[in-house]
Amino acid sequence: MRYALLAALLIAGPAAAQTNVPGDPYAGDPVGIVADPCPVHPKPEGAGWQMWNLHMLTRDHGQLCRYRAQNAALTEPVRVVFMGDSITDNWIGADPSLFTKGLVDRGISGQTTPQMLLRFRQDVLALHPKAVHIMAGTNDIAGNTGAATMETVQGNIETMAELAHAHGIKVILASVPPAAAFPWSPDKRPVPQITALNGWLRGYAKAHGYTYVDYHAALADAAGGMKPGLASDGVHPTPAGYAVMRPLALAAIAKTLGQR
Repeated sequence: MRYALLAALLIAGPAAAQTNVPGDPYAGDPVGIVADPCPVHPKPEGAGWQMWNLHMLTRDHGQLCRYRAQNAALTEPVRVVFMGDSITDNWIGADPSLFTKGLVDRGISGQTTPQMLLRFRQDVLALHPKAVHIMAGTNDIAGNTGAATMETVQGNIETMAELAHAHGIKVILASVPPAAAFPWSPDKRPVPQITALNGWLRGYAKAHGYTYVDYHAALADAAGGMKPGLASDGVHPTPAGYAVMRPLALAAIAKTLGQR
């Protein structure tokens, strides 16, 4: 999930104000305000992935292109949008039957809260759901897009919640799932920050009448990591982990939408 910037960005000044990446094979992609900003490229494997990833970070930082076509193709009313990172992104693959009857997965692997905020209008507000399920913070703690204060991360989540509320969309705030370490960011010791962020999420949800869903308590061992068998790498849930999360998600949705 970690974004590694493997080439220097060349910003040459007023004569070449666009962000250019040396060796970018997609340098001919459109820039500026255009009708179709999302040319289709195959996602490369191996060494080519780093350049593709760097291109995405500099040209589509929020990854609005990821779900643009799927959003346009929706035909049934949306009840709940799941906004999140890879833990949400992977959920539909592990439990596809959950994302039916108006439940829509809009997770993107690797994303931090500022990236989610960038695409919140397109991937949540424009779909007019009854509720949004926001699960965010893992990658901010891991440092995927650089450094931030805890207050900045909290502010990004607050802004998403406020936007939803302003548009008549009910809010479900999910805890950050447990992790004792991040394989892609091994210098981090995330347990104290996950605990602090979850304490804030719980209090913020209570203060504003939002639903808080506590996956952390159901998945965590005594040390604050994932229980054995519930994650593939200590962070990302296995199908067994998602099986623990599913009834909690459905209960939170039923509570939020006033269903029995």
